[in-house]
Amino acid sequence: MIEKLVIADRGEIALRILRACRELGIRVVALHSEADRDTKYVRLAEESVCIGPAPAAESYLNIPAVVAAAEVTDASAIHPGYGFLAENADFAERVEQSGFVFVGPSPDTMRIMGDKISAIRAMKGAGVPCIPGSDGPLPEDADEVFRFASNIGYPVIIKASAGGGGKGMRVVHTEAALINAWQLTRSEAHAAFGNAEVYMERFLERPRHVEFQILADTHGNVIHLGDRDCSMQRRHQKVLEEAPAPDIEQPLRESISERCVEACRTIEYRGLGTFEFLYENGQFFFIEMNTRVQVEHPVTEEITGIDLVKEQILIAAGGPLRYTQDQVEFRGHAVECRINAEDPTTFTPSPGRITQYHPPGGPGIRVDSHVFNHYVVPPYYDSLIAKVISHGADRQQALHRMSGALQEMVVEGISTNIPLQQKVVGDPALHQRPQDIHYLERRHIN
Repeated sequence: MIEKLVIADRGEIALRILRACRELGIRVVALHSEADRDTKYVRLAEESVCIGPAPAAESYLNIPAVVAAAEVTDASAIHPGYGFLAENADFAERVEQSGFVFVGPSPDTMRIMGDKISAIRAMKGAGVPCIPGSDGPLPEDADEVFRFASNIGYPVIIKASAGGGGKGMRVVHTEAALINAWQLTRSEAHAAFGNAEVYMERFLERPRHVEFQILADTHGNVIHLGDRDCSMQRRHQKVLEEAPAPDIEQPLRESISERCVEACRTIEYRGLGTFEFLYENGQFFFIEMNTRVQVEHPVTEEITGIDLVKEQILIAAGGPLRYTQDQVEFRGHAVECRINAEDPTTFTPSPGRITQYHPPGGPGIRVDSHVFNHYVVPPYYDSLIAKVISHGADRQQALHRMSGALQEMVVEGISTNIPLQQKVVGDPALHQRPQDIHYLERRHIN
């Protein structure tokens, strides 16, 4: 069993991991930058280590400093959270080579799934449906690029193989725009990721973003924990998530879940993982796999009653899954709203001191947050300050509870996106049916 664990992340996920460790009887070492010295999770941890100045490149992204902190505190495991180094295969390899348990998949698996082209190849080999595309990196020859686009059919999207977070992608609607878009995306990919390799896929006009959660241990056991709809997005960044994904035929839902499970067996996956798909006209198309805990994991926890972070840690410790597929029960509906420190209209970050903080409560309401009265939101990191989660017997009740929670929540001293979330949750169109990934920008963003 893991006796002491280093948390190599910050913010609400650091506090979430600490709470899971408390329940498991695991002592915690909280790593922090100089800017995060006085945070709640640092104060609650049994030990803490400052690993550098405020800029992430000098602290949270400093692999030698993170590993050294584990060494000097005599820890046995490192949990990467969901940011910074969470999907860095080189970091995972360094952790294991240094004799620590990495709470996540093997470095080899992370490399396969971290590269979009190799991930698509692996999924096709496992029978997971993928978007029609180039089936590999685009060649250097412009005539060949034209041929690929013609065979796929316009519009197409050109994506960086090493991309993520909405970077390194460009939609092309006509042949005349193709070569310029291809060259620009290659340049952007090289600048952002150090890898100019790009590939091409058919561009889906109005898809939904639906993902499937899996758990896999080192003993060959794999289960799925249902799906989530993450279509409420701005510039490819999720804003609101819900589980289960509404209006999907149950046989199709079960079929895709089973294929994800079989894919994990095929690639010998271990730990917590998320298969992300685009869903359009009754068809699923794989886009990528996230090899870490997701920001939106609480909605799955609410409908299954399973603590995903605890299971993730227990699997890393070598234990077998504590649940079979037959034991997983889905109850009701859950919605999550991400609360960011930003202007709700311009989306400009809004760091500063929170002068008044009052989280919502009541039946079916959960708040995951590391902030408190007079907490200072630093300007150096992601703007997420809280996640409000509602759970109800059905989708309508969950949305109504969320609406009440957003009205009740108070964050003063800085700007937040609460007004935008109120607008989205109160939109009758969202209540009537699930919306596609362009909904937020069509209706609520100028």
